[in-house]
Amino acid sequence: MSTAVAEPVPQDPTDVEKSEVAASKMDAARSRKDRPTGSTHFGDTDFADETVDEIGEATWAEVGRACCVHDGKGWALIFVGACAALFFLYFFLFSLELLGNSAKVCGGCSAGGLLGDETNPVASLVIGELATALVQSSSTTTSIVVTLVGAEAIGVRSGIYLIMGANIGTSVTNTIVAMGQMGEGDQLERAFAGATVHDLFNLLSVAVLFPLELVSGYLYYLTKAMLPAEVADGEKWTGPLKKIVSPLAGRVLKANKDVIKETATKKVESCDQYYPVICLNGIEDYNSCASKCDKDAGEVVGVDCGRVGLITCDKSYGCPAFFQNGASRSDDITSGGVCIFLALVLLFICLMGLVNVLQKGLMGMSTRVIYKATKVPGVFAIVIGAAITILVQSSSITTSVLTPIVGLSVIQLEQMLPLTLGANIGTTVTGLLAALVSGKVEALQVALAHLFFNISGIIIWYPIPFMRKVPLEAARALGKWTRVSKAIPPIYVITVFFVFPLLLLGLSALFQQGSVGFTVLGAFLVILIVALAAKFTWWWLRQDGRAKCLKCLERHHEQSETKKTLPEDMRYLKSKVGQLVEHTGLPEDEEEAGELEPLKDADEEAASDETAEDEIAASATEATDKAE
Repeated sequence: MSTAVAEPVPQDPTDVEKSEVAASKMDAARSRKDRPTGSTHFGDTDFADETVDEIGEATWAEVGRACCVHDGKGWALIFVGACAALFFLYFFLFSLELLGNSAKVCGGCSAGGLLGDETNPVASLVIGELATALVQSSSTTTSIVVTLVGAEAIGVRSGIYLIMGANIGTSVTNTIVAMGQMGEGDQLERAFAGATVHDLFNLLSVAVLFPLELVSGYLYYLTKAMLPAEVADGEKWTGPLKKIVSPLAGRVLKANKDVIKETATKKVESCDQYYPVICLNGIEDYNSCASKCDKDAGEVVGVDCGRVGLITCDKSYGCPAFFQNGASRSDDITSGGVCIFLALVLLFICLMGLVNVLQKGLMGMSTRVIYKATKVPGVFAIVIGAAITILVQSSSITTSVLTPIVGLSVIQLEQMLPLTLGANIGTTVTGLLAALVSGKVEALQVALAHLFFNISGIIIWYPIPFMRKVPLEAARALGKWTRVSKAIPPIYVITVFFVFPLLLLGLSALFQQGSVGFTVLGAFLVILIVALAAKFTWWWLRQDGRAKCLKCLERHHEQSETKKTLPEDMRYLKSKVGQLVEHTGLPEDEEEAGELEPLKDADEEAASDETAEDEIAASATEATDKAE
């Protein structure tokens, strides 16, 4: 039995041409206005004009096609792009690790001296922030604070205030990373907003919970009620990322964390006691330089064991490149400063490379698809941020990697906030592990206080929509200010992380001198600062201070832009004047070089101006008559 095979219906060539033309138009479209769907794609001229509310809802089928449906050339390009992205990402993380090591070398002695002081709550808060900003790691600060409490060098209450300050200082790193996108205005606006939303959440949490802790001891009593009778000794855990990145960074520079801890616990009076660096028989390796003396066995430094300063050696891969036998303290700090410069240069180079690779990979991709793929419920985003931070053991690394992605608009600001909140939760694990290693109940109490401080902040500022808008809108406003002036990010970093904390530290020190004169002076300065802050707030909100400030910055921005384009504008004007002279037939000015006309009084000058105007008018009339 034969079966009839249906012949394909011939397609109208006109329809084929129309579909090809439509497809080519869609590919050539560079604006959402040119597309029938009205969707925005990466690379569009009006890409930055689209708001979150305007992004349409894609289907998971569209996401799957965009992700997994490609031809052979497309898969090859994806593979090359992924390799390039991993390359830049690895050295981006390496530069962050090197930056942290260098900061510990340069600021380790200062940070240790600050952390070891038992002082008032305000000073403890500021010291925690400054120490974290100096060493570029809240994990390091938290671990040291937990160790200090375990060693009974400071009290639990002081440790809680130090932890609050560390939460503020940890966000300085991703704010510096955001400044790496200065070259592109749209990216800088989004990246700076994504970085500062972390800062603002931490500042707002401290603004609420710090006074509450002063008045009620909320965190102190809550964590005290949760403590077990004893804490078993635990083991130190190293995250997988540390095992990948640290070996290379440690071969360049490895910071001696014992200096910070021993300075903070007052085991040594000064960092000068670690110098000069001594390696036995001039051999630069761990056993000859960094192995510790057994004082009980009567071993002597320089005879039986070596001595290292701010830069140390590692058991596995020896002494780093910047380690120097016989180095002084200034030598080590100089090496740390050089490495900070190298780390920042490498950080910005890798940041630009990573951003360019991601941009090319996303070129032509619909924002609807990206938004659908990255839009997850806030609770899941918090869990994801916490999990990533536990793996990398640093909230700074988590937020620093996410910041340029926010700058590219792959992650929206509304998604960045819960991810940073998760990073805040994840970074508390470091303190908990340090508490378990110390084996002290008091150390565990401080680590738990860190955890519940972050949980309390999330409960206050995230679940309720109008409360959530406070850090979001403030960060968005800061991002928009970068449009007016690119000096805003460095001014923000210097002011928020150094100027204000130092001012508070100075004021708190006046009240600790035990002198009536200093106390009265401190009270007077506090009243003055409060009055000035109230005056500024009134001017800013009620007297159009914001508009005046914006106008001033815009005028400065316009002046700087005008100076940049002035030579080109002058050439353009000269060419137009030349064309006008050629068209009208006006005689060119002939001035003899080196001759200056004598000064004239006002009447002569006015008369000569009138004469010159009459001559120009007559010449113009004569030229017009000739042309007719």
